[in-house]
Amino acid sequence: MNKELLYNISAMPYRQPIPVYGWRFGGPQRTLAVMGAIRGDEYQQMYIAARLIHRLEKLEASGALSEDAGILVIPCAAQFSLNVSRRFWPLDNTDINRMFPGYEDGETTQRLAHKIFHALQGYHWGIHLTSLYLPGDFVPHIRVMKTGWQKEEEGLDFGLPYLIIRSPRPYDTVTLNYNWQVWETHAFSLYTKENSDIDPVSAEMAVDSILRFLASHGLLQAELPPGQTTVPCDESHMATFYSTQAGLLFPQKYPGDKVVPGDVVARILDPCTTEVREEIKSSVSGEVFFLRSARLLPEHTIVCRIIPGT
Repeated sequence: MNKELLYNISAMPYRQPIPVYGWRFGGPQRTLAVMGAIRGDEYQQMYIAARLIHRLEKLEASGALSEDAGILVIPCAAQFSLNVSRRFWPLDNTDINRMFPGYEDGETTQRLAHKIFHALQGYHWGIHLTSLYLPGDFVPHIRVMKTGWQKEEEGLDFGLPYLIIRSPRPYDTVTLNYNWQVWETHAFSLYTKENSDIDPVSAEMAVDSILRFLASHGLLQAELPPGQTTVPCDESHMATFYSTQAGLLFPQKYPGDKVVPGDVVARILDPCTTEVREEIKSSVSGEVFFLRSARLLPEHTIVCRIIPGT
């Protein structure tokens, strides 16, 4: 294991530069890069990367890594945002994961995206431990974007419950995942249960899945928990349920729960009287895949997504 200074974040008033480190394992080859937190509330993503570093250090010391393995793990590239508890860049509220591949002479977040991408570019595989724009919990899964360069069948090698295939929207073209693929890296996004909190169980599931991926490609020899049979699912086939009323959100089902038509997935209560304003009911049989976690809910907002027929 080698801890390496990748770059400094220096575009901040009244602060010393903040160093961003990466941990390298194996040889000099650019085999796999894992990016943790890019946003300031991605505690779970930073924790997963840290746990991966812990596990890889022991595996490397035992000789379990192949000579062909060259792995870089960056736990966090958003220390300033984390320090002040802001999801986006605190000085202008912009999202670094909407700035890739970056621009060396651009605005602050464009320059930061350029530095991150420069450190991550050229790897055969890339895994981004990321979060959704909506606060909520998922069934742990791998996501692949349909860019024309994707290798979606490799997503089955993680052994997670689902492989979600997403058709990119215009804003996706400036994400890390999309640009990794444009620059010939086989890119995956890995989602787990939490975001701004830490769930150790799903975090270890994520770490196991990354190690399982390495083992399936002959880069690691180790005893690992068996993976699950991964179900591929196009994101467009999910059933999405919206609120029509604002209020307090009280879930009745959670990610991983099975539902049938008529089941109440969540209730929206009046914040002043606690009367039920709306019940969000499933119209399909399947599994709750995503559930919004914000307690106060606006109107016309996604509450949950269900994968039919599972």
